[in-house]
Amino acid sequence: MNMPETNGFTISGNTLYCQAFPPDAVFHAVFNRTGGVSVSPWDSNNVSHGLGDDPENVRQNRARIKQTLGIDHIASARQVHGSEVCHLVEKPETDFEADGYDALITNIAGVGLMIQQADCQAVMLFDPENMAVAIVHAGWRGTVAEIIARTVAAMGRAFATQPSALLAAISPSLGPCCAEFINYRSELPAALHSYQVRPNYFDFWAISRDQLRAAGVQPENIHIAGICTCCSDDYFSYRRDRHTGRFASMLGIREAVG
Repeated sequence: MNMPETNGFTISGNTLYCQAFPPDAVFHAVFNRTGGVSVSPWDSNNVSHGLGDDPENVRQNRARIKQTLGIDHIASARQVHGSEVCHLVEKPETDFEADGYDALITNIAGVGLMIQQADCQAVMLFDPENMAVAIVHAGWRGTVAEIIARTVAAMGRAFATQPSALLAAISPSLGPCCAEFINYRSELPAALHSYQVRPNYFDFWAISRDQLRAAGVQPENIHIAGICTCCSDDYFSYRRDRHTGRFASMLGIREAVG
């Protein structure tokens, strides 16, 4: 099988994996827009309801993802570009979607935490000492609200996570080549203005990297895919297409075998 590598990530078919995440402990993947059953403009692997896609197509796309990962249930959120963190404390009996959250944390094995994306980042976090995971939906509003730091802190309260032990991966998302914010003076705090790479364009990969570092994550444990969703036709992009689907980033703890 051809499995090209980029920035510490491996591409296999329609999935992207971070090589730093131990496969015997966690399952994870970023699924691109291909390999599903949805039709244009959601073609083809749209995982989100409420965008106009046929709900049965979304169900089938999610079922294919579960089959690929070998899991029964997905836990996700109806994301609102906020900063609230959902703590999943028990294994759901069906797929579960929480209202009003943009990050999920758990130490329950066998449940796939899912972020739905079309330019925003999924920041995946794994605590190998306490066997806990988190996944964060980080758009510019969530970044301004410091949702990454809030999620790391929530893991500390829930699981005694030490930030220095965390492994972090940042999914494909809007790159500095395309992240134009013409109203940045009113949208972004002054502390983020230094991340401007050219007039009105910002490096949110670097912002998330530095927010992870400020939260206590070690620099060598932070991995950035470096794939711009607006540039790559493999991914949904709201910035590029507006009326489109959402792709999935997934993370979870493996159930013990035997």
